[in-house]
Amino acid sequence: MDGIGVSVSIEVYRDAWGVPHLRAADPDELAFAQGRVTARDRAWQLEVERHRAQGTTAAFLGAAELGWDTFARRSRLADTARRCFERLERDDPPTAAWVRAYVAGVNDGLAEGARRAPEFDETGLTPGRWEPWTPLAVWLSTHILFAGFPTKLWREEVAGRLGEEWTELFATDGPGTAGSNGWMVAGERTASGAALIAGDPHRFIEAPGVYQQIRLACDAYDVVGIAVPGIPGLAHFGHAGPVAWAITNAMADYQDLYRERLRRLPDGGVEAYGPEGWRPAAAHTETIEVAGGEPVVVEVVETERGPVIIGLDDGAGDGSSAWEAVSLRYPPRVTGELGFGVLPALLRARTVADVDAALDGWVEPVNVVLAADTRGGLLHRVAGHVPVRARANSLRIVPAWDPAHSWEAAPAPLPRAEVRGHAVMANARGLAAPLGVEFAPPHRAARIDALLGASADWTPETTTAVHRDTDNASAARLLAAVARAGGAEAGDAGADDAATGGTGAGARLSPAAAAVRDRLLAWDRRMDAESTDAGLYAAVRGAVVRRLAAHEAFAALREPAPYPEVFRPWLALGPRVAYALETLLVAGPVPAGDVDRIVREALDEVGAGEPPAAWGVTHRLAPWQALPDPDDAQWPGLGGDHDCVLSSSSVPGWTDRSARASAARYVWDLADREHSGWIVPFGASGVPGDPHHRDQLPLWLRGDLAPVTTDWQYLTKEQG
Repeated sequence: MDGIGVSVSIEVYRDAWGVPHLRAADPDELAFAQGRVTARDRAWQLEVERHRAQGTTAAFLGAAELGWDTFARRSRLADTARRCFERLERDDPPTAAWVRAYVAGVNDGLAEGARRAPEFDETGLTPGRWEPWTPLAVWLSTHILFAGFPTKLWREEVAGRLGEEWTELFATDGPGTAGSNGWMVAGERTASGAALIAGDPHRFIEAPGVYQQIRLACDAYDVVGIAVPGIPGLAHFGHAGPVAWAITNAMADYQDLYRERLRRLPDGGVEAYGPEGWRPAAAHTETIEVAGGEPVVVEVVETERGPVIIGLDDGAGDGSSAWEAVSLRYPPRVTGELGFGVLPALLRARTVADVDAALDGWVEPVNVVLAADTRGGLLHRVAGHVPVRARANSLRIVPAWDPAHSWEAAPAPLPRAEVRGHAVMANARGLAAPLGVEFAPPHRAARIDALLGASADWTPETTTAVHRDTDNASAARLLAAVARAGGAEAGDAGADDAATGGTGAGARLSPAAAAVRDRLLAWDRRMDAESTDAGLYAAVRGAVVRRLAAHEAFAALREPAPYPEVFRPWLALGPRVAYALETLLVAGPVPAGDVDRIVREALDEVGAGEPPAAWGVTHRLAPWQALPDPDDAQWPGLGGDHDCVLSSSSVPGWTDRSARASAARYVWDLADREHSGWIVPFGASGVPGDPHHRDQLPLWLRGDLAPVTTDWQYLTKEQG
């Protein structure tokens, strides 16, 4: 098969949830099997991801995808993947052969998978062919916006429109980022005496899901875990029996934006002004096909800093004048390394020392890692490539012509920590603090830490319950402001702090507003789906956010930023205010007296309207689908909120719908792998109508896990 010499030793089994358990003679055959079963189960998803990585989605999804396709072309995702695979072949031939085997399996299974997937007929898409570098391109496409470099565009706008002093006013994880919970309990604090690892990655929810439960077994290893469809192995979450590992987003800053000066030459070429003056830039054009429309020609330019992603449409000059643009510099483009050699090394790991050594080669994204083994070994470290450069690079767009903003040859050293009893990773400022700028508020990390500290007898079952926690500590400051409304003391809210100053004390509320206030001050702060008090809180919060965003202090930020649409999630004022609400209630350009007035007006607004419904009535799942399902009413209500352990993010003030939530949950038990559990939002199959298309959704909604079954006699073998 494609010349890789795969034998017929491959066996495919399924558990009760349709999860594939694969067995083969050696790692390459197993990689082929993983690629083939993924193509059979997820053909449509794989082909969408391949086209996204290549910048060719508009060819079958239409003009709405032009923004992404243009960015993918200009940021050189596919070309970077080719470069990285060429280096992999040169430096690590066994891993390159392993990736080739996976790709051969995908190509072997695509036709069968496409026949089962109705989306191909709906769009007229014909399954294409994966190249050896395609998995690397899919990985880049999935993570190129993961570190949130567009936040630097936002800071640039804040500095220019609002003032330099407010540049970091909105410094928190926002609607465009991805986060996770993760925690580990050492054996000394578990009922079994062996460690437990648990957590859940928070991603934009997609249907089919962005993660795939799978088991990979051969003579060299036997690992269960959660894979990324289109990528061989188990990059982020795995349990090999004697060792298990998991990650969260480190919130590190490792991508830079440079302000470029470009000029057009008489022959049509482009030059860029750098530290050594005007230098040639690589330039060519590419054509994007558009379903139902005319093809679009885009120019692709790359300077010595990196690909130009903003400002090329302004560059029609003839050499008489220069124009400004913005280039992106990211590690794989610079080094030609993506760290894929780590993937087979993780599968072979037997101890935390093996995991640790493997992760020394990790590149992107930058993660915080937890690992434990059956010998009592524990690991808590950061893995990835973070360039060493000036602090200004992490904050704003920097001038390409200033040598002070160049990268040093060696990357930054990566922090690690000793584990004492338990360890928590939840995107907060902590282990990875030296590597980033914007981190999640401490609420999820602090809540998990407090819950874990309350017991020394943890089991997989009690650990699973931590996932369900809906306490919303981020509500404290708004509740403090609510307490001040009408003259009450801030302490009545049970808040941890309150704004100073203001003119809210003594102001009279309407009876309806006072009733809203009293209900909120008696609320238990839990964002349960069935809670009408949580729904009431969300309604007041939304009204406060809208009024703050409309305040004259932010007038300069209301005009849309002049950047491509693909960056809009990071640049809209409303979501920025929503996610920075805790800070804006006690600091920022809105005077304290106006904050108090806004809170009173919000209480009046909610009190005068229809009583808000239970939180889960409006806080419903809103997954992304390449082909949107017309039946929007099918998506269920959710509990939790952005800063709850049960994290499910909306955009307060604009929509209660949740596009980001737990894309998977897991508990790895080092005492007995079969006591572990896992779940994804939908199911193992990406095929509509398949029994396992959405059979895990009810468990996911309840916060339950499906059991991990590893005894082959309890699995069903597929024929053929």
